[in-house]
Amino acid sequence: MKQKQPKGTYVRTVCVDLPTEFGSFKLYSYENVDNYVHLAIVKGDIAYQEDVPLRIHSSCVTGDILGSKRCDCREQLIKAMEYIENKGSGIVIYAFQEGRGIGLINKLRAYYLQENGLDTLEANLALGLPSDMRKYDFVKSILDDQKIYSVSLITNNPNKIEQLKSLEIQVNSVIPHEMNPCSTNREYLRAKKERMGHLLNSV
Repeated sequence: MKQKQPKGTYVRTVCVDLPTEFGSFKLYSYENVDNYVHLAIVKGDIAYQEDVPLRIHSSCVTGDILGSKRCDCREQLIKAMEYIENKGSGIVIYAFQEGRGIGLINKLRAYYLQENGLDTLEANLALGLPSDMRKYDFVKSILDDQKIYSVSLITNNPNKIEQLKSLEIQVNSVIPHEMNPCSTNREYLRAKKERMGHLLNSV
């Protein structure tokens, strides 16, 4: 079953301090009329600034929370927060789009298929799902609320760049965000490079 793709404007609902082991941030929640939520992790004074460092990080329960080595998601999140802390300003949008938008249970089903020989793209297709269901309409709402009008996007994903540009978000530069592969995620990363066009050099 495909995940519903909620649309519509997201509005700020609450802001709190977020002290972490990677630095001190502000944490904002954004919600739409269907009660879908995304988060913004903000460092410094970013309003009306040019080329604000931006990472759009899709939620990954297995990686971010459980520390799975099947992917590089947790390391990407940590490195983005550390980068922004060191730069002194920037924003990580934490998007609840698990498994490239297919949802947690479908992601686990895809994992099972991968354990039986399919790659990450083939597994999604075998489940009757696209390779990547993510949409980024909500990013525009969040950036507008934060008064951000141009960004330096932290990503390896050309599709993400093109989607943001299609939303008339000014992406002035791209900051590569490649992690070192390990034995358990190398094939996953290779499939993302060879089958989905991600800009990766180490696999």
